[in-house]
Amino acid sequence: MVPAPIGGAVVLLMGRVLLLNATFEPLQLVSERRAVVLMLAGRAEPIVTPDEPAVCRSATVTIAIPSIVRLHEMVKLPTKVRTPPLTRRSLLLRDSFRCAYCLEHADTIDHVVPRSRGGRHEWTNVVAACRHHNMQKGDRLLEEIGWRMHFEPRVPDGPWWRWRHVPDPDPLWAPYLPRAS
Repeated sequence: MVPAPIGGAVVLLMGRVLLLNATFEPLQLVSERRAVVLMLAGRAEPIVTPDEPAVCRSATVTIAIPSIVRLHEMVKLPTKVRTPPLTRRSLLLRDSFRCAYCLEHADTIDHVVPRSRGGRHEWTNVVAACRHHNMQKGDRLLEEIGWRMHFEPRVPDGPWWRWRHVPDPDPLWAPYLPRAS
């Protein structure tokens, strides 16, 4: 916990606040400090405040820190933002840390069509794999070794992706977050 000065006030801020677009679509999680700054600047309004909220005080202002704030003006997200970047972590999360070949715990990634054979580094050509099967497959095609995948690699789509793996979400956020599919 680090004291954070806000307009002359010093407050200990730790939690996260759900930031909604003007259309009530979830945008991101922000710090309590950022939520207070958005409210003080008149850019956001509190939507849901817990029964016993943390409080931010200055010499003249006391603000109850909400769980959810909504922006007054619409923020348009480009379509590209809706699909997450292909990283090792995001791929392992997409496949739930399960090997596409044996469904055991996966800790590596594998290109279905190896890059050495013209395969691309994209969502539809990459799967999570256990070390054993990744080493065994090497740079061969599935048809060459007679393997099959337990699931097809797909591009994560829709706004649910950004919220699927939020650790310990606040129960007050539930009506505003899409259900993971």
